[in-house]
Amino acid sequence: MNKIMTPRMMLIASMAIFGTLGPFVRNISVSSGELALYRAIMATGLVGVFLIVTKQKIPFEKIKKEVPLLLASGVAMGINWILLFEAYKHTTISVATLSYYFAPVIVTIVCPLLFKEKLTGKQIVCFIMSTLGIVMITGIGDMGSGSNIIGILFGLGAAVFYATVILLNKFIKNVEGLHRTFMQFIAAVVTLIPYVMLTSGVTLGGMDSVGWINLLIVGLVHTGITYCMYFSSLKELPGQKVAILSYIDPLVAVVISVTVLGETMTLWQVIGGLLILGFTLWNEISPKNDK
Repeated sequence: MNKIMTPRMMLIASMAIFGTLGPFVRNISVSSGELALYRAIMATGLVGVFLIVTKQKIPFEKIKKEVPLLLASGVAMGINWILLFEAYKHTTISVATLSYYFAPVIVTIVCPLLFKEKLTGKQIVCFIMSTLGIVMITGIGDMGSGSNIIGILFGLGAAVFYATVILLNKFIKNVEGLHRTFMQFIAAVVTLIPYVMLTSGVTLGGMDSVGWINLLIVGLVHTGITYCMYFSSLKELPGQKVAILSYIDPLVAVVISVTVLGETMTLWQVIGGLLILGFTLWNEISPKNDK
């Protein structure tokens, strides 16, 4: 894949594709849990094929001690997807995405507790300003409707579980990125199958052709292909460049929400979004993190 695209282009492309997820999810008429399951199944198959074709063997003997962490992070990933898809249903794509991008802030606050890291003044400022951004997105005065608030809560819930995935990954030392994600996909599938059977059940028969096309795009393109591109690029790029380019995802989501879907954002929500993205980016590209 590197012969076709440079690592930088792969990361830019993967972030842009991630940013288009919301509209496709909305065109799939199944429950969020069912959609998360199908996404995990298709992504597992595609990433598995990629690993076989590129002859990347998973060193099971080396990673067996970390399998419980991989399974736990896969469970968190599945729940994260369900909550994010619910957020898309209850509020605008832009507000759901910006709420979801509160995850790095959660990681910043929890890391000192788990890893005995010192919380710097800069991190405290980033946390306060990003939290203010969430308050502004939620709505001031009469700007926040009931459905909008529910969507934001789902987005924040997704952020909590995405932060959980990030934190669990910090404990996983011997598993490479794509191998790690493949194992997490498998864990997500195992977790989501009983959840779907006990809740919505399988409802694929009720989908029209548009729904099927969107489902295949979400599973194969947004998850399988894009994760392969994403992790292939990470090995070749410095941390600061990855941090900066990762913000293409929410920016694309906001642009599509406003210009293509015609969803509105209040001035306060725009300012709140800028606070979240600006201060989390400022925190992520600090010299300490880049090292």
